[in-house]
Amino acid sequence: MSEEILINVTPQETRVAVVENGVLQEVHIERARQRGIVGNIYQGRVARILPGLQAAFVDIGQPRAAFLHASDLLHSHGSQGGLIQERLREGQQIVVQAMKDPLGTKGARLSAQLTLPARYLVYMPYSKHIGISQKIGDDSERERLRNLVRASMEPGDEGGYILRTLAETIDEDEIKKDVLYLRRRWLACQGRIANARPGELIHEELPLALRAMRDLVRDEVEKIRIDSREFCGKAREFAQEFIPDVYPRIEHYPGERPVFDLYSVEDEIQKALARKVPLKSGGHLIIDQTEALTTIDVNTGTFVGKHNLEETLFKTNLEAAQAIARQLRLRNLGGIILVDFIDMQDAEHKRQVLRAFEKALGRDRTKTTLTEMSPLGLVELTRKRTRESLEHVLCQPCSVCQGRGVLKTPQTVCYEIFREILRESRQYGANEYTVVASQTVVDMLQDEEATSLQNLQEFIRRSIHLKVEPLYHQEQYDIVLM
Repeated sequence: MSEEILINVTPQETRVAVVENGVLQEVHIERARQRGIVGNIYQGRVARILPGLQAAFVDIGQPRAAFLHASDLLHSHGSQGGLIQERLREGQQIVVQAMKDPLGTKGARLSAQLTLPARYLVYMPYSKHIGISQKIGDDSERERLRNLVRASMEPGDEGGYILRTLAETIDEDEIKKDVLYLRRRWLACQGRIANARPGELIHEELPLALRAMRDLVRDEVEKIRIDSREFCGKAREFAQEFIPDVYPRIEHYPGERPVFDLYSVEDEIQKALARKVPLKSGGHLIIDQTEALTTIDVNTGTFVGKHNLEETLFKTNLEAAQAIARQLRLRNLGGIILVDFIDMQDAEHKRQVLRAFEKALGRDRTKTTLTEMSPLGLVELTRKRTRESLEHVLCQPCSVCQGRGVLKTPQTVCYEIFREILRESRQYGANEYTVVASQTVVDMLQDEEATSLQNLQEFIRRSIHLKVEPLYHQEQYDIVLM
């Protein structure tokens, strides 16, 4: 499998696209005015303790107070497992790290268990554990890497490390470079912690483009194309110092066409905002994001198969499993996700669809947890959510339907107007009324509901005039008393 990473840099925003075999798989967007805070370390101040939730709200200088759970505290903040009200007090200063960006109306999620990432290692200053990514399965390789980390640590070094998936097969020199780099970063943080005021930023995570080179570049990545000559120079300097194996793959993209026009990335982003996702077979997915969870419904559509119904359902579900795994990455859907595969009778078919889905999810860098398929064909999974979904980054709720996705029919609005006029005639007794509404509603009042309007005028013994307001949407109207 070949991969490319495309980086589009402008003063307003940075966008990163991960393309596998010519197909867009991931999009990351960071806007200058709305930079994410995941990975940032702050000097926080405990604003409020919630004993019932065993959590605290912490002021880190952001618009909304951030959330810190008792399980994310350190041993030094009291005995492990003790009540949070016994371990923290309001007004207390505490060094914390953002683990999740503010999502919707919720503040950021915090941890007092700090980590600093590098190319192959993650440093944990308050731990002595040396852990290894679960994706490195070979026991001898795991032991080799663990020994290399121990050998790279100097006497008296404190803290622990986690070896990332990228560390598999690397040599001792690379480990030592990361250990030295992380030690320098932590010493700098310690110096800032000593003098930081509440709400002050101690350590800021790298900007998106550099973070992408550190975290997203795997062996399969052949090129990293950057469309800004100035930033390309900075990226090469960063790579030369910290990730030299990435340096040869960085190139400036000077093409006349925008870099995101390669592989139709712009078109794919637009498609990723649609509710309906077509499948090559003729079937389709319906994806709905809600506050509580995301639902994905698989439909056969126009696909009728060649032999029998069971084969049709099986093939559609197999194709859907691949498409859903891609959509989760592309749209950055997180939290609880419920997938409604088409019901199949054959138990072996169910097993194969689930295994295919599990294998497709294996390419995802974000942790996912999958359940078995229920008798109704439902599969539940969770996907770690650290930042807003693509839809929430690029879109906002419709000001007309308020995010419902539907509008009241013109007939419904007409009947609401009739009821409102009846109420006001009894309460105020005006001489006449003027209904100001959209063209669609006024047309219906003058046509299909003309008899009803006439009957209402006779009943209240008052005239009702109609006026079109072009700027009103279908549900919007006013009743003016004369």
